[in-house]
Formats: sequence, structure tokens, C-alpha cells
Amino acid sequence: MSTESSLSRRERQIMDIVYRLGEATVSDVLTDMKDSPTRTSVRTMMRILEEKGQLKHRVENRAFVYRPTASRKQAGRSALRRVLSTFFEGSIEHAVAAYISDPRARLTAEQKKQLAKLIQQARDEKE
Repeated sequence: MSTESSLSRRERQIMDIVYRLGEATVSDVLTDMKDSPTRTSVRTMMRILEEKGQLKHRVENRAFVYRPTASRKQAGRSALRRVLSTFFEGSIEHAVAAYISDPRARLTAEQKKQLAKLIQQARDEKE
């Protein structure tokens, strides 16, 4: 399967819509997409996404119904690995430090508690 980094801005928009809806037709994407291009353009991009291995389809009432080939969680993990590799030398610590040090990042007490819990779980697993 092709990586998300090889997707154009419009292709990423389409993938976001399909992930959010679970599955979508060209009409669904056109309805949901701001500044949508023509129906033909969306149909072509969805076919290209299928060729890239991002989508698969079935025919229902003469319409192609597309769905992602990977779960959103799998795609998210793959995207995170690329971001870590590209911007943070593969270091989750550097990424988290960059996020936490950003003044616009406002972690709630609950989010901080959840992060501490995840870190403790990771420590426990290594022992």
C-alpha cells in the first residue's frame, strides 16, 4: 500500500471524508468537501486512490461505494512514524517535548494524567 505522504492535498481531503464516513460515494465526497472540484475530478481522484492502494470499492445500485483499505488507527500509526522520522529523528521524546513546549498546546489535567498513565504502562511492560 502506498504511503499517505504520496497523497496530494485533495487526496488527503478525500481520505479524511471517507474515514469519517466509514465509506463514501463520489456524491458523498462532493457533498462533504469544501471547494469541491468537479464530479469528474473527484471520481478520478478516488480511482487513483484505489490504484495507490488507499481505497477499495464495491458496486451498490450502480454507484461505487469506497472504503479505506487500512483502518484509521493503522493509517495514523503509519503517519506518526513518518512524522517522527522526518521531523524528530525518530524520537517520540523529541516530538512530545516539542508539543508540550508549544505555548498553544494546552493539555488538560485529564490529558496529563492519561499521558502519565501511558508512560507508566510502558515502564511496567519493560520490567
